[in-house]
Amino acid sequence: MTSDASIDSNTYCVTCPWGLESLLSDELTALGATVERTAPAAVFAQMAQATLYRALLGSYLANRIILVLVHGDAVTGDDLTALSSQIPWENVLLPGRRIRVDFHGKSDEVRHTMFGAQKIKDGVNDRWSAHFDERLEVDPKHADSRIYAHFHRERLMIGLDMAGDSLHLRGYRLDGGQAPLKENLAAALLVRAGWPTRSEEDTLLDPLCGSGTLVIEAALMAARAAPNAFRERFGCLEWAGHDATLWTEIVTETRASTSRNLKRSRFTLHGADRDPRAVEAARTNAKRAGVSHLVAFERGALADWTPDRLEERSGWIMTNPPYGERIGDVPELIPLYETLGQLAKALGEHWRLAVFTGNPELGHRMGLKADKRYSFRNGALECKLLLCSVRPQPVQTDGEAQETETPRLRLSEQAQMFANRLIKNRKQLSKWVRTKEIGCYRLYDADMPEFAVAVDIYGDHVHIQEYAPPKSIDAAQAERRLLDAVSAVTQVLEVAPENVHLKTRKPQKGREQYERQGKSRHSVIATEGPARFKLNLKDFLDTGLFLDHRPARRWLREHADGARVLNLFCYTATATVHAALGGARSSVSVDMSNTYLSWAEENYRLNRLDLRRHVLERADCFEWLSSARAQFDVIFMDPPTFSNSKKMAGVLDIQRDHGELIKRAMARLAPGGVLLFSNNLRRFKLDDAIEQQYSVTPGGASMLDPDFKRRSNIHHVFFIRHGSSSES
Repeated sequence: MTSDASIDSNTYCVTCPWGLESLLSDELTALGATVERTAPAAVFAQMAQATLYRALLGSYLANRIILVLVHGDAVTGDDLTALSSQIPWENVLLPGRRIRVDFHGKSDEVRHTMFGAQKIKDGVNDRWSAHFDERLEVDPKHADSRIYAHFHRERLMIGLDMAGDSLHLRGYRLDGGQAPLKENLAAALLVRAGWPTRSEEDTLLDPLCGSGTLVIEAALMAARAAPNAFRERFGCLEWAGHDATLWTEIVTETRASTSRNLKRSRFTLHGADRDPRAVEAARTNAKRAGVSHLVAFERGALADWTPDRLEERSGWIMTNPPYGERIGDVPELIPLYETLGQLAKALGEHWRLAVFTGNPELGHRMGLKADKRYSFRNGALECKLLLCSVRPQPVQTDGEAQETETPRLRLSEQAQMFANRLIKNRKQLSKWVRTKEIGCYRLYDADMPEFAVAVDIYGDHVHIQEYAPPKSIDAAQAERRLLDAVSAVTQVLEVAPENVHLKTRKPQKGREQYERQGKSRHSVIATEGPARFKLNLKDFLDTGLFLDHRPARRWLREHADGARVLNLFCYTATATVHAALGGARSSVSVDMSNTYLSWAEENYRLNRLDLRRHVLERADCFEWLSSARAQFDVIFMDPPTFSNSKKMAGVLDIQRDHGELIKRAMARLAPGGVLLFSNNLRRFKLDDAIEQQYSVTPGGASMLDPDFKRRSNIHHVFFIRHGSSSES
């Protein structure tokens, strides 16, 4: 370690969330500090002690205010200890106090924060014990003083935390809603939006308020209240340099002015949420913050807001709407963002809209152009604050057609092209769907290269699968096209957004396509001919029903009367259900997954099948075929293309292994019986030895219904019988 360490006495490192640095710099300057420089998530400033105390009580944006004690070069753990031991801790800490070290950073030599913290503690106690012949107690959970250490690029800064707990913890938010904003981030968004405005007539509305943080922070700011005026615990109170007289004077002054300003303020800010628990939490939080007389929280959905509900005629609509942790959440969010834009337009040109979102592409759905965009982070998530002006709406003459009461989302040119294709496909399939009583079918399957999605209809529900775009496609453009597709589907098919289910389909290996993606336990009951099936359109990549195998299931129903049926790799046993409804005498269905066998049993019960005659078995199909002795008249086998499941003894590659699988299945096929063999490997080629040993007839066009005609290689189906002559 070099010896260029320096001791500071009135330099402070003020930390904040990423993206707030310039705003914090302005705030500290207004409080009387002299800003030296900014760094990622921090501002360095010179402050007199009175300014420090005012900043602790009055900063809306800071997390912590760190008195910088030393900064210097360090490489190894021993360097950290040596630099720490240079600090005159006897003049910084009070005797008998408990300490903790918050260590941030790492290097090739210092790889763990716990190690770094320990080396700093060693230096503190080396110095302390040399002066007092005792060591300080380290207590991370109940520390009186927090030592802050930041290590980056072989530079170490050590300081004393003047805040104690983070300053964003104002103390009023004990009741939180889902994913609440931190108080200082909410304040930063308000400052960046220009709140409070110069006009005393302006108000603020958060129609998706959750636990009310944005509205409460806005009220405190508009009332010119110090956000931490009534907080009791601060780290500076345990600092040896603390001036108790000065602190008492500033605290008394700050509390008096805050109480006076809150009492004299005359305005009402508005919040609403459809969740009654969130509204109650917001009201309780506002009371703790001392602003309950300045805010009005009520229960209501976003769509319920109309201009006549607000007495004020200008202000901000400001909100932090959900932006979807999972892609499947997007369909319900598109109309929510659309409704936000409609609300702003309905309120008029004297209103502005501010939306904080982690999905800026959803912001396009508001139908308003963002005048400004600011980048922030909400935790680790990159987010944008979109500030939109409401343009004057064109005045219609008496002769012009009037807008409908609830205007539909205006689709983009690309989305309209997609919508037109949906309309065309629906028209082409309508007669077939109607005459064959088809309840579940594919409406669209990447017909247009710009929209690489599959759209499947399941009664009143729509399932959209996005095929993962190639890396050459810009991610933002791909997301915009996906949102266009969802908008078009919702509009053309007139389906409720909550009944649109969106997933991304990436290349899968083995049974990955069957693995659970969520835990909603969502289910719908769908019909296919006489059969009824439980489907899950949310939690799995596939839904429980392979639509392209509809003809195979129909064939089984039509040819299973009196037959003994075996279904290998049965999944949710939908094929077995059809065979049983077609009069199968008995059946055995085999799969390795307990999840899907339980699902299959639910399908059996839905169709009132006799579970004594229709048996479900959990087993590796390879192993089961090796040990089975029973004979079957009809065997259906639809194995995965590839599987390396831990439940299997080996790895299944259908192109490599299908010959052996078929031979083992044929050993269980009774004379005169038929094996219906299917798979979805696009370039599959049947082993010549199979064609020489057995009678093989390709399923061909008979195994493709109209909704899959354009993808003739989506699966390969073969009828395999004993003997060498082809089926007539």
